[in-house]
Amino acid sequence: MPGMKLELYTSAFCGPCHAARAVVADARALVPALEVDEADVAARPDQAEARDIRSTPTIVVTRDDGEVVFRAAGVPSLDKLLGAMALAV
Repeated sequence: MPGMKLELYTSAFCGPCHAARAVVADARALVPALEVDEADVAARPDQAEARDIRSTPTIVVTRDDGEVVFRAAGVPSLDKLLGAMALAV
C-alpha cells in the first residue's frame, strides 16, 4: 500500500498509548508496507497542533495525497484500523 501513512500521536505517561502501539504493530505485521510515524506530542507540538490533536493516543490515517481518511482518539480495534487503512487505498 504505497503512499498510505499512519500517524500515531502519543505522550510519555499515557497508558492507552501502549495498547495503541500494540494494535499498530499488529497492523504493520499484516501490512508491511504501512508507513508509521509515531509522534510524541511533547516532542513535536507543532505537528500535533497542526492535526488538532486533543488527546493521546490519536491515530490519523492519510492517503498519499495527504487526505485524512480516518481519525480516532483512543485505542482502535485491529479490525477497525485495518478497515480504515483499506479506505486509504
